[in-house]
Amino acid sequence: MPTVVRSLPSAEAEALLELTRDLVEGEVAPRAAEMESRAEFPRELFRTLGKAGLLGLPYDEQYGGAAQPYEVYLQVLEELSRGWLAVGLGASVHTLSCFPLAAYGSDEQKKRWLPDMVGGELLGAYCLSEAGSGSDAAALVTRAARDGDDYVVDGAKAWVTHGGEADFYNLMVRTGVPGPKGISCLLAPADTPGLMPQPPERKMGMRSSTTATIALESARVPAERLLGEEGIGFRIAMSALDGGRLGIAACAVGLAQAALDVAVDYSKERKQFGQRIADFQGLSFMLADMATQVEAARALYLSAARLRDAGKPFGAQAAMSKLFASDTAMRVATDAVQVLGGYGYVEDFPAERYLREAKILQIVEGTNQVQRLVIGRSLTS
Repeated sequence: MPTVVRSLPSAEAEALLELTRDLVEGEVAPRAAEMESRAEFPRELFRTLGKAGLLGLPYDEQYGGAAQPYEVYLQVLEELSRGWLAVGLGASVHTLSCFPLAAYGSDEQKKRWLPDMVGGELLGAYCLSEAGSGSDAAALVTRAARDGDDYVVDGAKAWVTHGGEADFYNLMVRTGVPGPKGISCLLAPADTPGLMPQPPERKMGMRSSTTATIALESARVPAERLLGEEGIGFRIAMSALDGGRLGIAACAVGLAQAALDVAVDYSKERKQFGQRIADFQGLSFMLADMATQVEAARALYLSAARLRDAGKPFGAQAAMSKLFASDTAMRVATDAVQVLGGYGYVEDFPAERYLREAKILQIVEGTNQVQRLVIGRSLTS
């Protein structure tokens, strides 16, 4: 397997990446193919990651996090995704799900709930999309009406990663006027009466990463679980997604690296016409292009992460990273199948799984068409 050369900011970060690689090689990657074939959710692996301190990396140490810069956290996601995308993306979604409380919760709320969340005891889900409002997230219609000390929530949230498996759900709900100013964020525990996960979707890839609709029928969420104040839920959602898009970019690079690794290893072993296929210029050039795209995608997400760590605007760069990295994952996974030929099309090798998994990365947390809108507006506004 080719070695990824990394530039890390500290010895602590180097140790963290080494720990991650050990976990990936020993616990994560060996389970991927079999559990994906059974569409089995790897809940115990997430508990293992939590105990290793990998599910709260960017959050404050006073709440059990590791206070790591995004530059480091994202490289951990990349390594996890290189071993198994469902685990890397799950860690990204969980980190995204902790963000509303960490960034907008009161001190009391954070003291009560954040330690178990960032420590991995509680696995999170983020509920923004609905059947009629995906890219147009501000059009959501799930409504929360105040009733004494509770909000009563009615509606349904669609495409929820970890739906039915999560221990808490960030619900973006309408508490006021139409449009973005009428949206609020509620932190709902999984055992909320009236919160009902539906059967999981049957997907092309990432079958071990449960995706489900969450039906809400007179679900009563205590008013003390409102994050921030009423009407700022859309702001919370969008600021969370900036970081989440960087997470998807890192996951995409991890998947692309895994596909490249398989293609390179196979090309050095497979012989035709008396020589390794790696020695044919046509195939060697294909591998060179794949490797260059992976390195470029990695450099792009790391550049955006460093902007975030420096407290500078990074939203457009996050969109660029997500766009380029996920497109790269799709191209590299497709080329890996081609390098393996017939073996790339069968389940005995992971290349076909990488291709099926890569497609979702061009869709989740804002389609790549939406990313282009974000980038274009940043240039012309």
